[in-house]
Amino acid sequence: MNDKQGTSTICHAETPSGRISYVEAGSGPVALFVHGVLLNKHLWRHQLAGLSDIRRCIAIDLLAHGDTEIAPEQDVSVTANAKMLKEVLDALQLDQIDVVGNDSGGGIAQIFAALNPERVRSLTLTNCDTHDNWPPEAFKPFVEMVAGGGLSKTLNAMLSDKSVYRSPGALGPAYEHPETATDEDIEIYLRPLVRTEQRTRDVQRFVEAFDNKHTRAIEPQLRALRAPTLIAWAADDIYFPTKWAHWLAGTIPGAKPPVELEGARLFFPEERADEFNRLLRNHLIA
Repeated sequence: MNDKQGTSTICHAETPSGRISYVEAGSGPVALFVHGVLLNKHLWRHQLAGLSDIRRCIAIDLLAHGDTEIAPEQDVSVTANAKMLKEVLDALQLDQIDVVGNDSGGGIAQIFAALNPERVRSLTLTNCDTHDNWPPEAFKPFVEMVAGGGLSKTLNAMLSDKSVYRSPGALGPAYEHPETATDEDIEIYLRPLVRTEQRTRDVQRFVEAFDNKHTRAIEPQLRALRAPTLIAWAADDIYFPTKWAHWLAGTIPGAKPPVELEGARLFFPEERADEFNRLLRNHLIA
């Protein structure tokens, strides 16, 4: 364990996939929070603050993100990230967990739950990569920009002028109110991605590995997954329409009918933390 950050502790787990960075708060049964592309464990700060009275909340940094350290050229696909989650549990000697995912982290959470159902006490999915809907149509221009070698320039542009990050052509559409993403938040998310040329290359490989074969492959296991599953979905998300919430609810036997949040967008766990925390609390204590 390293340093304290508020009531949270920043830690690292040594695994075959690398030195995985995570932050934790609270005690009791473990809830594991999984972020999506370009973000990191900071996404879940309000959940760690709001739910640490009932859970030992752990938010990790994915491969190629945040403070996690990996080897050059290692696999950083979503399936590799799902494997990494299991390695973290093994390293921390954790048996069962509640898994919570957003964006590509929700796709990773599905893969982890499908391949390790015995480790999943409960599952919570917010707007995320599902079945054959990824990369989503609205995200394809970003994927094409990355494939064209423009990632470093784009990240540095967003860091030098934070309004670019909040703009309609960048991450603005992921927010109901883009202005709520502070300069400090943007620094915390993006600065690690340009810390070295290797890190930027790792993020590029993470995006280049986007292929819905990973989520299509686990459909049979999802159809057998009996873990109690909360599906909380932003209804105004341009990336992951509500039809995918209903697809998940119809596919996972343990799922309850989706809860749709009118007007909300992809990063609602950050923007509507109180509302999401209430849903999550009720799901976890049930």
